[in-house]
Amino acid sequence: MITVLLLVGLAVAVFVGFNIGGSSTGVAFGPAVGSHLVSKTGAAGLFALFALIGGWTVGRGVIDTMSQGIIPQNYFTLAASVGVLFFVGLALLISNLFGVPASTSMTAVGAIAGLGLASGSLNWGVMGRIVSWWLVSPVLAFWICAVIGRYFYPYLSEWFALDQSESSPIRIDSSGRVPVPRLAEDATRKELFWSLVVLVISCYMAFSAGASNVANAVAPLVGGGTITASQGVILAAAAIAIGSFTIARRTLDTVGNDLTDLPLLASLIVATVSATIITGLSALDIPASLAVSATMCIVGLGWGRATRTTTIADAASAAIQGEESATLSTGALAAETPDRTSGVRAADGDRAGERVQPIGDEEPTDLTSQDLFDPSATGRVVMLWILTPSLSAIASYLLFRIFPVYGGA
Repeated sequence: MITVLLLVGLAVAVFVGFNIGGSSTGVAFGPAVGSHLVSKTGAAGLFALFALIGGWTVGRGVIDTMSQGIIPQNYFTLAASVGVLFFVGLALLISNLFGVPASTSMTAVGAIAGLGLASGSLNWGVMGRIVSWWLVSPVLAFWICAVIGRYFYPYLSEWFALDQSESSPIRIDSSGRVPVPRLAEDATRKELFWSLVVLVISCYMAFSAGASNVANAVAPLVGGGTITASQGVILAAAAIAIGSFTIARRTLDTVGNDLTDLPLLASLIVATVSATIITGLSALDIPASLAVSATMCIVGLGWGRATRTTTIADAASAAIQGEESATLSTGALAAETPDRTSGVRAADGDRAGERVQPIGDEEPTDLTSQDLFDPSATGRVVMLWILTPSLSAIASYLLFRIFPVYGGA
């Protein structure tokens, strides 16, 4: 029997999914949109499709963890599920209004943990496992990309020469009855190939986002037996699609333009590392944040690139002596060396590495052509990562302490 409370529960689940789409689309496709590979509308469509695939496959394990692992599933009455989802959606909405990709999984787990604390049913072992991975995954993302940026990025940039044109390498020919995609006049086949690679990796990120985030919208309803897991995936995917086509435009701007102006190579590295980390955690049934991992990849890659102006020995010596080791530019990620020209050109094989200056020999002025990230935008992101799950957990705890509408033994 369909009741008013059931309709409210479904509506709130859609509201959460809507905000997930608005938040995660920017994380997955922000680099591709910022690199002119796909329009915002195209990014929304691709994200919706691959998020559905990710949720339908890998995401079921994450649904199990959130619907019966953090707290026993019999505590998820319909009223309790509505309360949890409401606070998740409210926190995410606040984040999206600021145009920042939210930590969706942290926010959802925070709301469920608030219910568990209020009811005395929180599984501390499962929470400890989840939080441990929350601490490990962004550090792992940062250092993997920092190592790539410091030791490998300049060589990869020379070998693969992935500089992109100012516009998309693909144009749509509408002269015939059916629009046909063609190579743009100022683009090369090599640029097209690597652009498509970045686009494929963005779809991979959408897959990982669906695997991790579908549970955030429907796990309480699945835990309480209101809907099945399959019904939940479909409901969440539809709501995510709506968010992708609407409020995601602001987060696409934030990740694609405000945080950093990523070249194609950097987009490829960030997408591959962050999506692999999140997909791996989802396969372990751990709800984790794609937003956190992706942004830490961006910062780590640029930080590693910037530290090429000094050797480890020089930095350690300066630290011991209390001196400044070197001026580290944050304009490292998209920098071009003086002999590089715009546009894609053929790499010179083994000779490409000869143009890369050794670590310690690069001058800070060589690394300042573009800003890695806007510190104010980055600070806004970090602040809301902390604020949204905290608000969700505190509000959920207070609600269920005052109104104990949860179930139990």
